Amino acid sequence: MHHMTLSKFIAGIAMLFTFNAATAQQQDLIRQQSCDISGYTSTIDSIKQFYGDRGFSLLREASMTMESEYEMPILMPMQQGTWYQFVFIGDPTSRLYEVRMYDYSEKEVFYKQNKWGDVDGNIINFDYVPKFTEMHMIKPVQVNKKKKKLCGYVMLFKRTAPAANSK
Repeated sequence: MHHMTLSKFIAGIAMLFTFNAATAQQQDLIRQQSCDISGYTSTIDSIKQFYGDRGFSLLREASMTMESEYEMPILMPMQQGTWYQFVFIGDPTSRLYEVRMYDYSEKEVFYKQNKWGDVDGNIINFDYVPKFTEMHMIKPVQVNKKKKKLCGYVMLFKRTAPAANSK
């Protein structure tokens, strides 16, 4: 009996997930579709500027249609010892925002909840340095009483340079 290596197993699962997601997308089951971010652009630009000045490069960004009260899982590969910054921007009219992040063993490694009315309530950002090079799953969710369909925006930055002159 031959043993399947973990990496082959992960690759198989990833392919399966990708295939299923593509099939589901056609059936409109997984709704990771982009949405109108015109109301968020100045916030997005200032966040990019802020992290850029601190030596971070943007790795990934995406807008995504979200449904109120439903998590939108995002898979992100992360490298051991690398300093990441993750930013989630939710609809400003939502009353609750949460982001949870799990490592590959499904252990929760980050959790934050913001409420409407908090300073920058609709923005959750955190930094993270993984102990292992592996996939992480980030699950943002927002709760909105007035709208079922919401727009969310995510950005992942990686520290690539020392901070600009910070005197």
